[in-house]
Amino acid sequence: MYARLGVDIMNDKVLMREIDAQERVHHFLEVACGYNTEEAMLEASRCLECKHPKCVLACPVEIDIPGFIKAIKEKDFSSAYQVITKDNVLPSICGRVCPQESQCEGACIVGIKNTSVSIGALERFVGDYARDHLKTKEVGKDKMGKKVALVGSGPASLACAAVLIEEGVDVSIYEALHDYGGVLMYGIPSFRLPKEIVREEIKVLEDKGVKFYKNVLIGKTITIDELKKDYDAIFLGTGAGLPSTLGLPGEHGSGIYYANEFLTRVTLMGSHTFPVQKTPIKIGQKVAVIGGGNVAMDAARTAVRLGAKEVFILYRRDMESLPARKEEIHHAIEEGIGFRLLESPVSFALENYEVKSVKTEVMELGEKDASGRRRPLGTSRYREHEVDSVIIAIGQSPNPIVKRETKALKTDKWGRVVVDEYGQTSIEDVYAGGDSVLGAATVILAMGAGKKAAKRMLERFK
Repeated sequence: MYARLGVDIMNDKVLMREIDAQERVHHFLEVACGYNTEEAMLEASRCLECKHPKCVLACPVEIDIPGFIKAIKEKDFSSAYQVITKDNVLPSICGRVCPQESQCEGACIVGIKNTSVSIGALERFVGDYARDHLKTKEVGKDKMGKKVALVGSGPASLACAAVLIEEGVDVSIYEALHDYGGVLMYGIPSFRLPKEIVREEIKVLEDKGVKFYKNVLIGKTITIDELKKDYDAIFLGTGAGLPSTLGLPGEHGSGIYYANEFLTRVTLMGSHTFPVQKTPIKIGQKVAVIGGGNVAMDAARTAVRLGAKEVFILYRRDMESLPARKEEIHHAIEEGIGFRLLESPVSFALENYEVKSVKTEVMELGEKDASGRRRPLGTSRYREHEVDSVIIAIGQSPNPIVKRETKALKTDKWGRVVVDEYGQTSIEDVYAGGDSVLGAATVILAMGAGKKAAKRMLERFK
């Protein structure tokens, strides 16, 4: 059963088909169904092919957007794929999870008087078409005799690897977990990003010669200093896997999860397939999710699919201030998730070490702060919410293991790796990018950082 099918008459925008909310809450299948050929060509026809496209400037990896859309118009999907993958090795992934509304689509000229062209949906269409119909492009250049090790297999490392392998560099990627993809695999639920898509786009890199090694924890299994003996350069794409805590009374209680732990268990450990996989996750009937970003929406929507009867977001600002993508908020509302806004948690009540309720302070909004949003202020009025589980989704910081084992690596007060404009760290020939540098950011920003570091390495190699 599908919803939102067809053309928006007011804006002539082709809307993407979606599984109806009443059906999708019972499984983890992808919500958005993507364009078919006719829909993609119709939406592509809305592009004006600007001579000075602002959408390209707004893309962190600078895809030739008018170029690939023009190829779609001409029904030359192979050429469209080649145009995209000159700058982005993960089109099916980015087409699904990038915040296009604040990047390329936000800069689209059509959007001034109409609705922006659905650049993300078109990119997704091309990536999906290529996986089904096109063969992997072979590496075009001979080996240059240089070796690079990439730590972590998330989007920053994958983008870095894509640039290097095309130039004949010998590339090895080391992953701590037992599946590749980093946040793409364990941090984004399958109903937003199916895992077979992640595996298939990573296989493109494998086919080109990138070597992948799993279950290798850099800083424990092997150190940066040891890697430097065997490689000409190193890239740290270790992400931001350390959850931020609230520091509140009762936060240690059973039934209180951190969102990245929760999502990892569900996706990588297969908790949503229990009893097929013997790794269940206890969720209960009433779940509070603390936070207002995309991760909070992912956690809340996952809890619904695991069988929770009542799931609600606790957020200290108002609806207009939610940092999550509008699409994710819309989907959450469709799926019955509640929003208890202008409330900030102050403590958790436990019984036999299990969480039973969360106490919140009612907030009001004051003047704007550095983020441009109105600052939440306490009112000394409180509420109590009964819960079976709580999921804390207030952000993450970089994993401290690499820093602890690599004393020369400079980090800031938040544990983020300090780099220069090219991604160079305080250690010669060691680069970093993505969430380990930015904190929890977006997939496409991480990819942009990986590309920049790769280009700097190539300059130094030559």
